[in-house]
Amino acid sequence: MTDMLRRIVARRVHEPEAIAEAAANRVRAKSPFNDKGRTMIIAADHPARGATAVGGNPSAMADRGELLERLCLALERPGVTGVLATADVLDDLLLLGVLDGKTVLGSMNRTGLVGSSFEIDDRFAGHDAEAIERLRFDGGKMLTRICLEDPATPGVLENTAKAVNALAGRKLIALVEPFLSTWAGGRLTNDLSPDAVIRSITIAAGLGHSSAYTWLKLPVVDEMARVLASSTLPAVLLGGEVKDADAAFAAWQRALALPTVQGLVVGRSLLYPHDGDVAKAVDTAVGLL
Repeated sequence: MTDMLRRIVARRVHEPEAIAEAAANRVRAKSPFNDKGRTMIIAADHPARGATAVGGNPSAMADRGELLERLCLALERPGVTGVLATADVLDDLLLLGVLDGKTVLGSMNRTGLVGSSFEIDDRFAGHDAEAIERLRFDGGKMLTRICLEDPATPGVLENTAKAVNALAGRKLIALVEPFLSTWAGGRLTNDLSPDAVIRSITIAAGLGHSSAYTWLKLPVVDEMARVLASSTLPAVLLGGEVKDADAAFAAWQRALALPTVQGLVVGRSLLYPHDGDVAKAVDTAVGLL
């Protein structure tokens, strides 16, 4: 790991142009799907929002060398189709040369910092559509939390719509991750009841002047058949951090049978599994597809 970090730092210091060169020379994925017709994306955009905790370790994802090592291991597993991350992480992966043939999604809004009083005001300070196109990436992801009691919500929706428009104009995937959220005890929490998720889907699906390139990134909740019947947009299932891996995998498998579901976008539960075996966790998830 130390040698890997030294190589990255040396190139950042002495060859900063190497990142753009690596992006220009990267072999792009032919499609977002693997040979089973499914997508399997590894998510690693959590740290940029201040979300570095995994389990009882509040800074597990803050060790960049360990995160990169786990990402590289996950990306080399058969059936994994791509990665979702912020610019700093994707730049590291470009320098490591591990993104050939992978779908690459840039994380666009990360200013809704975990635990902040302005968490709902999640402005776009990461990738934009122009940069995603220039870097030859395949799309962008936007977290879209809808809080009916927070006056910042209309701005959140407007910014998401603008990003959807900009990506659709370039024929790039707009991956929208909607939640109906509420403030409770000074913290912003997501309502994961079926009716709340349905409401978030119906709002998010209507953003922008075209939905042709819009995909939804959705949690697995109760009554998923009814939840996913609320839209015809392609959907991928998010993982989040799970306490019971067997129960989570079973829930994912049931939801994957539904017609709009195209695959999984999973981060911490695969990169930091309870038993520490990244390859096993990733292979198990891919097996569900």
